[in-house]
Amino acid sequence: MTTNAIDNSVLHQAAESAPISLWRRFYWNVRRELWENRLIYLAPLGVAAVFFAGFAVSTIHLPQMMRAAMKLGAMERHGIATPYDITAGLMMLVMMIVGTFYCLDALYGERRDRSILFWKSLPVSDTMTVLSKACIPFVVLPLLVFAVAVATDFLMLLLSSAVVAGSGQSAGALWHALSLPRVCELLLYHLITGHVLWHAPFYAWFLLVGAWARRAPFVWAFLPPSALCFLEKIAFNTTYFLDMLKYRLMGNSMDVVMAHGAFPTDPMTEMTPLRYLASPGLWTGIFFTAALLMVAVRLRRVRGPI
Repeated sequence: MTTNAIDNSVLHQAAESAPISLWRRFYWNVRRELWENRLIYLAPLGVAAVFFAGFAVSTIHLPQMMRAAMKLGAMERHGIATPYDITAGLMMLVMMIVGTFYCLDALYGERRDRSILFWKSLPVSDTMTVLSKACIPFVVLPLLVFAVAVATDFLMLLLSSAVVAGSGQSAGALWHALSLPRVCELLLYHLITGHVLWHAPFYAWFLLVGAWARRAPFVWAFLPPSALCFLEKIAFNTTYFLDMLKYRLMGNSMDVVMAHGAFPTDPMTEMTPLRYLASPGLWTGIFFTAALLMVAVRLRRVRGPI
């Protein structure tokens, strides 16, 4: 009995003294963000549920629309995919809004409620903390939004198929017109290229502002860029900075992401990854993002609770 007790004690001490890998620490930091910020997954799910309820009501007119669409060509029949394009658009918008508010509060909130004193007592570096928070808009939120959008589209397609089959028509034409696998592929590509890599400097800027501001981070996030645009217009009568922001936010970035002017999830859209990777704007944004995150790490190290 004594020998077993000693062996168990030794094993317990060895387990307590075993170092925790960096990957495991990073993983639990990301899990903590999901536990503390339920809006990350509740917002996409809530928007998808509301939209699906509205779509379910609109299927009353679907049999009539299918009869009219079957008389048209293939391009015209794709018009029945409009609700599915709206689903993708809504999920992209939700991702931008949730990502913005999350980044502004991620480092600011822990200073405001003084929980930063507790987290700094743990064996987790400021670099890992900032990177785990940046992982939410860069990795977790896009994948979550993609999964919710795909699931919503699939449920909508199943409901539409049941309604069309119930009216005596073939649901095969509906599946062929929507090209759901191709739509999912385009959606994932656009989320990564247009809403993660291309918008990364914005999320990094919001994290930096949250680490610096003592109050009203939302105001400080948008006031300096707005003031700079105004001063440039007054002093030089130019809008270079404003044009750069518009280009980074929505403008010509689509020209390097895709080669078709239609909606990003249109099956006729052609992906252009090589042209995207060769774009100077992509690498300039990545460099700027890395610089902003480094400053955010430094600010998190020196700024105390509010």
